[in-house]
Amino acid sequence: MFKIHCLNPIAEVGLKNFSDQYEITGEVQEADGILVRSATMHDMELPEKLLAVARAGAGVNNIPLDKCAEKGIVVFNTPGANANGVKELVIAGMLLAARDVVGGIEWVKSAKDDENIAKAAEKEKKKFAGTEIMGKKLGVIGLGAIGVKVANAAVALGMDVYGYDPYLSVNAAWSLSRSVKHVLNVDDIYAECDYITIHVPLLDSTRGMINAEAIGKMKKGVNILNFARDLLAEEKDVLEGLKSGKVAHYVCDFPNPTTAGQEGCIVIPHLGASTEESEDNCAVMAVDELRDYLENGNIRNSVNYPACDMGVCTQAGRVAIFHRNIANMITKFTGVFGQKGINISDMTNKSRGEVAYTMLDVEAAPTEDIVKALESIDGVFRARIVK
Repeated sequence: MFKIHCLNPIAEVGLKNFSDQYEITGEVQEADGILVRSATMHDMELPEKLLAVARAGAGVNNIPLDKCAEKGIVVFNTPGANANGVKELVIAGMLLAARDVVGGIEWVKSAKDDENIAKAAEKEKKKFAGTEIMGKKLGVIGLGAIGVKVANAAVALGMDVYGYDPYLSVNAAWSLSRSVKHVLNVDDIYAECDYITIHVPLLDSTRGMINAEAIGKMKKGVNILNFARDLLAEEKDVLEGLKSGKVAHYVCDFPNPTTAGQEGCIVIPHLGASTEESEDNCAVMAVDELRDYLENGNIRNSVNYPACDMGVCTQAGRVAIFHRNIANMITKFTGVFGQKGINISDMTNKSRGEVAYTMLDVEAAPTEDIVKALESIDGVFRARIVK
């Protein structure tokens, strides 16, 4: 019986996918697996028996990834599960920047007691008229699950779309509309585009990428959209761009004191993935990832361990080993089974940076003394019997 603890409310459509081998527990220290959305885990004492954490969403800044890796705890996320919800809000953000819908609505509220409001509106509406997005140039920085959907939707709306991603995956390339112009230098997007939307992870290399230098390369009157992470933009530089007129609007999904209420800033209260459908999709994917790992040892969409899939074990047993990515480890593992006279019928070893993951299917049921022998090897974080 596997015990699962939810640090945040998780959509029932996902939880119901657990079989009768699982129990939802209110005690985190009992958990074999944890489901989480936004709750922070950095100061949390991780349970000794914890095997995996699944984030129902894409961002994992709230989870101590290195600490988990060194304890042999796999951390999953759910890339793409909320992509459509974010895509739709990005399109809405572009429309809000193009047409002053918010200003118009506020004017109507202010004139609600005017019995001649309809007549007054005909005089006032020119203040909120704006422009159309059809025919305008959109630059999409980052062509992952969300960026591809935004680019394709913008093409369908008649926009001239440029895409930049030096790490474009094969799957993303297949999904991307032929009409998207794939540029090799982000400066081309800065120089050409009327709208620029960023969809990259927050890394040391991307932190503050929208800064004074980048803005200086952009067209006058550019509209910048940030639905990825607030720290991707140096927002004080963005405000200077707004004051100078270089930037027409900054549309952001991350409220903070720097941008809230500022002229030219359209700040949305972090609604990107906050749809019923997105939350359902994330919950279903997170539960599926947990189940496949706990029951079979397979790893899909982990952010701290390599992907690894050996399907369902058809042998007497399967053992999973988490260890440092150093030489001679496989020889030591096979030696443990050789000393016990157990034949290995299948094996896979995958690495990711400084850590690695090995699975072995064996022809005799593994025992706890084998686990102890494996864990005694220098460089092994954890070993577990999957079956």
